[in-house]
Amino acid sequence: MDFGFSEEQELLRSQARDFLDRQVPTRVVRELMASESAHDPALYSRMVDLGWTAIPFPEQYGGLGLGMVDLTVVLEEMGRHVAPSPLISSVALAGMTLLHGGSDEQRQTWLPGVASGESIGTVALVEAGGRWDAHGVQMPARRSGDSWVLNGEKLYVADAHLADWMLVAARTGAGDGDGVTLFVVDTAAPGVSVRPLQIMDQTRRVAAVSFDDVTVAADRVVGGEGRGWSVLRRGIDRALVAISAELCGVAQRAMEMSVEYAKTRQQFGRPIGSYQAVSHKCADMLVAVESAKSLTYYAAWAVDNDVPEAPLAAAMAKAFASDAARKVTGDAVQVHGGIGFTWEHDMHLYFKRAKWGETTLGDAVFHRERVAQALEL
Repeated sequence: MDFGFSEEQELLRSQARDFLDRQVPTRVVRELMASESAHDPALYSRMVDLGWTAIPFPEQYGGLGLGMVDLTVVLEEMGRHVAPSPLISSVALAGMTLLHGGSDEQRQTWLPGVASGESIGTVALVEAGGRWDAHGVQMPARRSGDSWVLNGEKLYVADAHLADWMLVAARTGAGDGDGVTLFVVDTAAPGVSVRPLQIMDQTRRVAAVSFDDVTVAADRVVGGEGRGWSVLRRGIDRALVAISAELCGVAQRAMEMSVEYAKTRQQFGRPIGSYQAVSHKCADMLVAVESAKSLTYYAAWAVDNDVPEAPLAAAMAKAFASDAARKVTGDAVQVHGGIGFTWEHDMHLYFKRAKWGETTLGDAVFHRERVAQALEL
């Protein structure tokens, strides 16, 4: 069995790195951080032209018919460049959830737009309780004739200010499933309002989304009434792999910058990398990065092939990658010493992206608990 990437996947990686080296240097990242939306439509359009938004979708929905392993290759490079983009929220989360849980009519309606970059989707899940599981979904949806009416608020909705539509999890308490129902809601629908929220990573914008008597047609229910969580869970597992891949790229680049600095920075007449306190940190970084990559690559393969242990693999990848990226970027700041704490140095960009990835869709503690439950520990 070949556990390596194919020649086509290596070419995809090379293409992505070359493009991002030219189009998304940290100067551009800083400019987008200072902008109102942290989004460059022209840059996203070029990513679309390269086919990145179409990677995991079947050809009948405008995709390339590839998979999560191929998307992982691209997202790892995007993490390496801390590139601002709605790719994860639109493609890996909203798009993949709809692909694996929506009806064919729903897929035909929304997925071609995601694949072509003409529309952007996201998922509204978290509420004031701050939970990432089904029990955290308490926002009610009530029937009104043949439609549903939503009232409440969702928090930390990624790229809500850019999204044309969102998958909204609400509690209906009906049906023979989990009591959560998933709705496709247009961001511009009457009663929907988006309020930006402040978070650490200024390249990743999130918002609070309020629903005030928002009417949703019955044909916009995804996966059936009261069965939304099982549908959303499959999409979240794929998004966990996507975030883990990005975290691997973040940690990889932070490690490379640290090693390069340790080789050139002189202290007491010799490179600081010759001191064990520094060299041991760099060695630990390498172990953490390679271990995170191994778990992420396996999880990508597992969700691509729908193997029974795919949810376990996704949780393990997210738990380890979250810890690894936080630890590696934190140690990288220390290796750089005083300059590593400054705004002018780029290391804080990687540290902030690591913190965003660590907490999004559940931190390491949350997913280690999922692993323990799956293994009946």
